[in-house]
Amino acid sequence: MNTQMLQYRIGITLIKGIGNNLAKNLIAYLGSEEAVFKEKQKNLAKIPGIGEVLSKEIVLQDVLLRAELEIEFILKNKIQYYYFTDRDYPYRLKECPDAPIMLYSKGNCNLNDGKFIGIVGTRNATEIGRENCRNMIGDLSVMLPNAVIVSGLAYGIDITAHKTALDSSLSTIGVLGHGLDRIYPATHRSSAVKILESGALVTEYLSKTNPDRQNFANRNRIIAGMCDAIVVVESATRGGALITAELANDYNRDVFAFPGRVSDEWSAGCNALIKQNKAALVESATDILKAMNWDENIPGVSKNIQTSLFIDLSDAEQSIVTILRQHPDGIQMNELAIKLEYPVSKISSLLLEMEFKGVVKCSPGNVYRIVK
Repeated sequence: MNTQMLQYRIGITLIKGIGNNLAKNLIAYLGSEEAVFKEKQKNLAKIPGIGEVLSKEIVLQDVLLRAELEIEFILKNKIQYYYFTDRDYPYRLKECPDAPIMLYSKGNCNLNDGKFIGIVGTRNATEIGRENCRNMIGDLSVMLPNAVIVSGLAYGIDITAHKTALDSSLSTIGVLGHGLDRIYPATHRSSAVKILESGALVTEYLSKTNPDRQNFANRNRIIAGMCDAIVVVESATRGGALITAELANDYNRDVFAFPGRVSDEWSAGCNALIKQNKAALVESATDILKAMNWDENIPGVSKNIQTSLFIDLSDAEQSIVTILRQHPDGIQMNELAIKLEYPVSKISSLLLEMEFKGVVKCSPGNVYRIVK
């Protein structure tokens, strides 16, 4: 990508008063990122949601100077960047209506490859909570070696999840509430460096962005959106973990929670999620794998195998079968649509028909795989 196009894309995220949704609408309305900055103010003001104030902010174009500085930082530090229409933008996150326009990452992890499990919880983790977290991730490393553990690099459950993933040779992703020019808290810097070897640090924030309180609330939607499932290990009745769980429910993700005694402060939030049917009770990695239909590697669990040949498949359906055979762990519907260059509506209709025929199976998160 040429740097001028990247400058426009970053610049859009810097316009005051324009969030992710309005920015996407603005780009769609004008046809390109460049057009946003080249359009006359009087025309911008007529666009729904823009008006006089925002149109003035856009035409000033001071944001492009800041975007140029960010490009220098990106190139110097070999930062990966993802625009929301890019093919390699995290496809799970792309499904979410408030997904960030731009995402920045550093590390060695494919943000679309594997089973993404978010592990969240209180910063005031108890030893029982840490033990539950360690045991679950340790078992996942054996039963589901392509698991990717996603968390927020915070104190308590977050850092326990990251460290255990590293010790268990699983990829792990830390979602930050600030730019990639710093690590917060600083005491987790050594863990962050280790994460880069086979995982990644991800953020929507530019360099020089401070770790302000509201940023961490915003980053929770990225944790929820990037994952197939969210596990709340420990939480009080309020906190970031519950926010992440609520967001995951909004995004139609599977949510799990470890139960605790009714008198335990740091289990009250988990118990409430379970009681309100906002999370499934979980006690082990096996529970998660069974609920997610990822249980092929669990000893003693047999799977029904279809041995008959596929019949009466249209050319389009056969094309889908060909792609699914290349992805034994499954592929998300939107990604399948991209690969085949079909509209999502057409793919959805075809997949439903193929489910009726017993050819494909849908797992949580609209992930489809062939029925063997």
